[in-house]
Amino acid sequence: MVPETVDFAFVVGVHPLVGFYAALMLGLITSLTGGRPGMITGATGPLAVVMVLLVSENGIEYLFFTVVAMGVIQIIVGAFRLGDLIRMVPFPVMLGFVNGLAISQRAN
Repeated sequence: MVPETVDFAFVVGVHPLVGFYAALMLGLITSLTGGRPGMITGATGPLAVVMVLLVSENGIEYLFFTVVAMGVIQIIVGAFRLGDLIRMVPFPVMLGFVNGLAISQRAN
């Protein structure tokens, strides 16, 4: 997870310590709430693509609030047990998203 967070920090354009702090908090919160190891690193790639535009247009100040809002949304989805809705997304759509993500990461 450490190399991935450093890459995330470089892609977004923030200091690598920001990535380390984010990884520490994410790992701590996930372990305290009983999450699984796959939950920790699963979203770093898609977030890097979105956060680059956010930070470049609005500044690093919005990064913290965006991540907090993302956490609140995830808590709401978990509380209402809406995780099964992902089954409605067709497999070709998920495959296309992952392939597009890989291409965009490779281009950076």
